[in-house]
Amino acid sequence: MNWITEAKIPVGQGARAVFDWLQDNGAWFFDALADFMDDVIDGILWLFLAPPPLVIIAAFVALTWALQRNWKVCLLVLLGFLFILNQGYWEATMESLTLVLSACVVCMGVGVPIGIAAAHRPRLYRAMQPILDLMQTLPTFVYLIPTVIFFGIGTFAGLVATIVFVLPAPIRLTQLGVAQTPLPLLEAAQAFGATKRQILWKVELPSAFPQIMAGLNQTIMLSLSMVVIAGLVGADGLGIPVVRALNTVNAALGFESGFVIVVVAIMLDRMLRVNRK
Repeated sequence: MNWITEAKIPVGQGARAVFDWLQDNGAWFFDALADFMDDVIDGILWLFLAPPPLVIIAAFVALTWALQRNWKVCLLVLLGFLFILNQGYWEATMESLTLVLSACVVCMGVGVPIGIAAAHRPRLYRAMQPILDLMQTLPTFVYLIPTVIFFGIGTFAGLVATIVFVLPAPIRLTQLGVAQTPLPLLEAAQAFGATKRQILWKVELPSAFPQIMAGLNQTIMLSLSMVVIAGLVGADGLGIPVVRALNTVNAALGFESGFVIVVVAIMLDRMLRVNRK
């Protein structure tokens, strides 16, 4: 069977050739993009850290009340943030929230339009499915390598890795929601002379809104699951103490920082359950 291995398909060499070409010819673009996004991330982080913590907590509780109209969820968010403040992880939590917010803006801004296009063009979605599968199943550490090559060590490298991993979720859920718009609604809109744009904005998107919100929820949860991976490439946040605990075999630090990540995930999940009963 040696003849099979001797005729090895050069997958790795081909990928390296592509990365080398991109690095040689697009370094100026990657450097400019990294500098710009670093400034954006620093600006968002400043908005979280400049006010006193209690002001930020009050803002999150108010946002929760606006979304949920449920005092129990507001109390959960309040107690969660007070616990984080008590544990001394306020700055790290704000850094992780900055990463999550940035990933959500990019993923929803890109994923929702692509999902709408895929719902209207089944052939396009069938062509996209292998790519989406690859993005979700390829081990995270594999695409961390080109991310570090192109953008260096830092928060933006972690953000890019997070976006690659998370982006398929809003695309798939938006496509599912728009594609499952009830046919009688579409026929009624067409019968009344609605244009394609009116059908999209007044029929399809309202019908798909629960799935789009589920996509946002999944985007946030998956982004939080990446904070430790992002910490391995120098991204600030809650991933740093987890990585430090792993390197020093510090069970107390690992459980403490890991539990804070769980608290943040629970709070954000409850905040965004807008359409659930």
